[in-house]
Amino acid sequence: MESLRGMGVALITPFKGDLSIDVAGLTKLVEYNITGGTDFLVVMGTTAENATLSQEEKEVVIRTIVSANQGRLPLVLGIGGNNTASITAQVANEARLAHFDAILSVSPYYNRPSQEGIYQHYKAIAEAAVKPIIMYNVPSRTGSNMTAETTLRLANEFDTIIGIKEAAGFMDQALRILKDRPEGFLVLSGDDMIALSMVSAGGDGVISVIGQALPSAFAGMIGGGLKGDFAKAYDTQFKVMPSIDLIFEEGNPSGIKSMLAYLGICENHLRLPLVKASSELDKKIKGFLSDFE
Repeated sequence: MESLRGMGVALITPFKGDLSIDVAGLTKLVEYNITGGTDFLVVMGTTAENATLSQEEKEVVIRTIVSANQGRLPLVLGIGGNNTASITAQVANEARLAHFDAILSVSPYYNRPSQEGIYQHYKAIAEAAVKPIIMYNVPSRTGSNMTAETTLRLANEFDTIIGIKEAAGFMDQALRILKDRPEGFLVLSGDDMIALSMVSAGGDGVISVIGQALPSAFAGMIGGGLKGDFAKAYDTQFKVMPSIDLIFEEGNPSGIKSMLAYLGICENHLRLPLVKASSELDKKIKGFLSDFE
């Protein structure tokens, strides 16, 4: 899908001081990204702290983003977990998915299935889904890596599986997928630091965390890479690199929420077990923003 190339962002969920959902802050974040050049929005990903949200709160977040977006950018909804039957029921819900262009579904976490288990999980999802599926491989969170062989097996067998957010952090694995992927299969980086490198090898873009704070710079960088203007794109990469280190220094989304607070987008609050960035990290993030052009 051409509409899902470029820079997507995994949106945070802003909270107020009482830890209720900050609807105004979320609306402001969506608008900031649309005007900043973001290509598509990812709703209810890990960065959204969705593990700490009730089902009712998740629906509030979804309604808020859909309303704020007003159909301007493509929307991708995160639906994943380690209960395959539950996921297949959710991806078949046409009414809930009416406003979304695709589903982002993370490889099963905690139970650490074999490669055959991962394959069967996505097979069940692909056969039930009413929207295209983007797989999500993030071994640092799931505890297991979906190999290039498994990714390609799924990509070749199911038309409903249209791409992967590849966040293993291994360029060799990304290259193996890029080398043998079927025509039209999207390869999106899930790692901000190597996103441009993946694009330079033929990748289609990124689902970014830092991009929601620096949309103009990061979307411009990825867009430049997709057009082949790598000299300018890598110049931006080197300027942005320190911020990527900073926002992940104490975990995600602690760092990005600190940055968005300094930018005046929303307040800096997280739900336990996550906590705010330390005062030392806060100072470094503020310093970066003060110097960033």
